[in-house]
Amino acid sequence: MTIIGMLHHRKDPRTVIKSYAYAAVAKAEGATFFYFSPGEVNFVNRSIRGQVYENGKWVERVMPFPDVIYNAGSPEKLAKSKTVLTKLKSEIPFTTHSIGNKWSVANRLKEGKEFANYLIPSEIVRDADQLLKFMSAFRRIVFKPVDGRKGKGIYFIEKKDHRYAVTFNTTIQWYTEQQLSSFIETKLKQEPFILQPYIQSVTKSGQVFDFRLHVQKNGEGEWVITTIYPRIAPQGSIIANINNGGYTNYLDPFLEQEFGQDAFNIRKTLEFFSLSLARHLDELQMVQYGEMIDEIGVDIGMDEHRKLWIYEVNWRPGCPPAFYLELDVVTNGIRYAMYLAKNQRKMKERIREVKRRKINAEADMPVIGITGSAGKTTTKAFVASILSKKWNVFESKDYWNTTEHTKQHAALITPSHDAAVLEYGMAYPGVITEHCSIIQPTISIVTNIGHAHIGNFNGDPRGIAKAKSEIIHGMDQHGILIVNADDRNSRFLETQKFKGKIYTVGIHSENANYRAYDLQYSEQGMSFKMNLQGQTMDFFIPILGEHHVYNALNSIAVADLLGFTALEIKLGLLFRKPPRRLTLYDLKDGITVIDDTVHSHPEGVKAALDVLDNIAKHRKVAIIGQMRELGDLREAEYVKVGQYVQKLGIDLLITYGFRTEEMGAAAKKAGFPPQHIYHFTDRDKLHELLKKLVRKNDTILVKGASKTNMFDTVKFLDQQYKK
Repeated sequence: MTIIGMLHHRKDPRTVIKSYAYAAVAKAEGATFFYFSPGEVNFVNRSIRGQVYENGKWVERVMPFPDVIYNAGSPEKLAKSKTVLTKLKSEIPFTTHSIGNKWSVANRLKEGKEFANYLIPSEIVRDADQLLKFMSAFRRIVFKPVDGRKGKGIYFIEKKDHRYAVTFNTTIQWYTEQQLSSFIETKLKQEPFILQPYIQSVTKSGQVFDFRLHVQKNGEGEWVITTIYPRIAPQGSIIANINNGGYTNYLDPFLEQEFGQDAFNIRKTLEFFSLSLARHLDELQMVQYGEMIDEIGVDIGMDEHRKLWIYEVNWRPGCPPAFYLELDVVTNGIRYAMYLAKNQRKMKERIREVKRRKINAEADMPVIGITGSAGKTTTKAFVASILSKKWNVFESKDYWNTTEHTKQHAALITPSHDAAVLEYGMAYPGVITEHCSIIQPTISIVTNIGHAHIGNFNGDPRGIAKAKSEIIHGMDQHGILIVNADDRNSRFLETQKFKGKIYTVGIHSENANYRAYDLQYSEQGMSFKMNLQGQTMDFFIPILGEHHVYNALNSIAVADLLGFTALEIKLGLLFRKPPRRLTLYDLKDGITVIDDTVHSHPEGVKAALDVLDNIAKHRKVAIIGQMRELGDLREAEYVKVGQYVQKLGIDLLITYGFRTEEMGAAAKKAGFPPQHIYHFTDRDKLHELLKKLVRKNDTILVKGASKTNMFDTVKFLDQQYKK
């Protein structure tokens, strides 16, 4: 006869209602059952002082060590008895292993990949500013505790015009941006929260609903569906949890009412999904911890496209709200415990088999190599940010793009990484070939062919295109290449012999595979639309400039081709912006400084001037530094920049560095007022002038390369006009 011990942190079984049901079912199944807590275990004589249910009451008995332990207590409260539990687990099989909280389960599913596309993109909230940026991409969001249970503590936040509606249960509170920030910061001091886009499942009558999938292992150790049932929220509420006033319905009548002739197929989809997810989580537990799980409750939603979304996974769900279903849950639990007691050797072999299969199934890691005259670092940051939403990603550091850096990266990439995102820089022919010989890309991006380093190529962009083409020749010849359809010089790239697939990005080219349109400047970044995965999607990036939309498109293409969802892509685009790339400083008297002081070449200068022109509400001041390595093209390119300054209607032009006065001369010749043009080679004199020139509400662009130390001028302005 199998002896089952129910372990709980409470000493008195009368305070644990389900203990009665387990005792009764165990007796019916022919097993001996007793209840105990960790303090009653005696390892010397291998006995436990437990409680046995006899003749309608619990009676204390000294019991031998059981054949299996049904693990029913709280992990947090049982943690106080860690030593006892560890010794018990070394001798006796346990049921019901923890798979963690909402956040850890989501991360586990991301790493497992198979069900990652069903996860709603989520982020741990650091501060209120992060939440506000999140709302720039997703106007309706869910803000909920990491360790919340039973639907408690969940807030629905929606932006309407310049105010925010915060719904809690059925109550709506309106906040200004400042009030919302204060509210969020207060909540974060109490406990950790996560953010999610709001995925809405709504009945025909307008009520929010979800499905609870309750799945268990049976007496043969196989996963079975205990029940699937809908939970419907009260009118006006977004929480379908029963503890928050929601109610349940029978599955078939609900599906027939809501989905008509598709009801049967949707039921089969839910059944297949529940069993598949249970098996997947079970295998992940085997691989990571050498344990098996035996019961999960999954809450899922279904959007307007009938796509399933995982809201939450519980490893110890409450019993369904019907007595006969509670008995089903208990019966499966007892029968599985008996199976576990008798099949330890078989189950250990199963765990070893799953681990072996996992190792053998590890696919080659995608390596994304990024080169181009401009946009490499920002594109890399976008790509890594999106992929990291469900993968462990190796990302090269900001501006680490030499071959020596690539050698260091080769030593740092490990089998634990799911993808590598690398930047391949070059100033001369042959450099990118060396990059590829160290780490060969499977996916390559050529952002554009511009004038950076053109002086090293006799002033001919075709020479740069040839050097950049080394990534095409050096990558996996059956891989994926992404190029810019709007960039005229990219037509010189040597793609003729490439055997892989080529995809294009663009804004103006209607034939681009990934095309953005309806670009808009906002206070915090750029918004745009595009057709992706059969839908028209709105996207937002927290960085200014049309040129950065191209960088975002490159990353969208990579993520889409690797199977990421549109929501994961939207979330990943809220990336950590590389430093000194069109960074805004809000100073006193309404003064704004635009810091773009990492690289400088003609295309980048014009792009930065576009940003200045689009965001300035009053006077526009451009401070432009020297552009190096232009060779014989310097004079012609400086003239074009000067003409562009005049075309945009910039109010003040200040140039700094060797021969940069040529920009001012060209602007003057094009009709720019000469009294508003200044030139310096002495930084101190430049700063003295700024003290006299800068006015209230000015927007000041500082553009220049790191080598010209233009960031010193940004620091000067920040100190001079600090709030």
